[in-house]
Amino acid sequence: MTGYLARRLGYYVVLLTAAVFLAYALTSTALGPRAYFEAKQPRPSAAAVDRQLTALNLNDRTPVVERFGTWANGVLLHADLGRTIHGTAVNDEFGRRIWVSMRLLLVGSVLGMLLGVAAGAWSAVRQYRLSDRALTVISFVLLSTPVFLLALLLKNGAIAAKNAAGHDVIPFTGYETPNLSGGLGTHLADWGLHLLLPTLSLALGGLATYSRYQRSTMLDVLGADYLRTAQAKGLTRGRALIKHGLRTAIIPMTTMFAYAFLGLFTGAAFTETIFGWHGMGEWFIQAVNEQDVNSVVAVNLFAAVVVLAAGFLADALHAALDPRVRTA
Repeated sequence: MTGYLARRLGYYVVLLTAAVFLAYALTSTALGPRAYFEAKQPRPSAAAVDRQLTALNLNDRTPVVERFGTWANGVLLHADLGRTIHGTAVNDEFGRRIWVSMRLLLVGSVLGMLLGVAAGAWSAVRQYRLSDRALTVISFVLLSTPVFLLALLLKNGAIAAKNAAGHDVIPFTGYETPNLSGGLGTHLADWGLHLLLPTLSLALGGLATYSRYQRSTMLDVLGADYLRTAQAKGLTRGRALIKHGLRTAIIPMTTMFAYAFLGLFTGAAFTETIFGWHGMGEWFIQAVNEQDVNSVVAVNLFAAVVVLAAGFLADALHAALDPRVRTA
């Protein structure tokens, strides 16, 4: 298993390098930091704009490969992600926002996966019953609803509850209450309440997706001979389904987890903006609007690392669940 995971890790390192270079090249080509500086009033001279762009390693007259080499050396040798278009350190903004997004992404992804797997397995066992049909309808409604619309509906619901009660029932802006006094328990409860609606907006889509796939894979193993054998040896149907059926049916879901994480990150960009979370998604939108190349690349680097880390975790889970993979 160690050799298998080592090979997969090397593969992901190559993928990460290629993804970051492509992100840098496309961002440098698509965005125009020169126009940002030339639009300032009073308008600076062309020489002044060139000096500013060169100082930030954003000069479009320097080859992209050379600019990427300078940026990559800073990252590898000094963990320096460069400067924003305003001249501040990208590292400072990155460090401030990363934990905001990770809190939302980790809880949303894990909750969506666990609830989706459980709902899909339960739906398969109760195939064609009323509960199965109801869950199918709910899943397709959620699948056809964009993340930003789910977020807006949840936020509007919280606003309506506030208007009816005369006070906040569920917080719907920001990730914490400013100047909140109290101990650790008070702050943890406050973070949990602020996390509730943004997490639901991400987890509901994941729940619907995972439940559909899990139901399909679970149906494939329900009539398997090894389940009947396990029951003949004395296991109850429920224990046989959980110990043998679910373990086999969940293997394809580990691969899906890695690729679903990217969609979750994309949805988080809208969710953070709607709920006022100052995380990586909101920063990405701001950076694109400001033609801030280094900030956009930093967010892409974060996304690539998170998605590939999810892929490596999926490989480890796959190897743990399926012994055949360990000798591949």
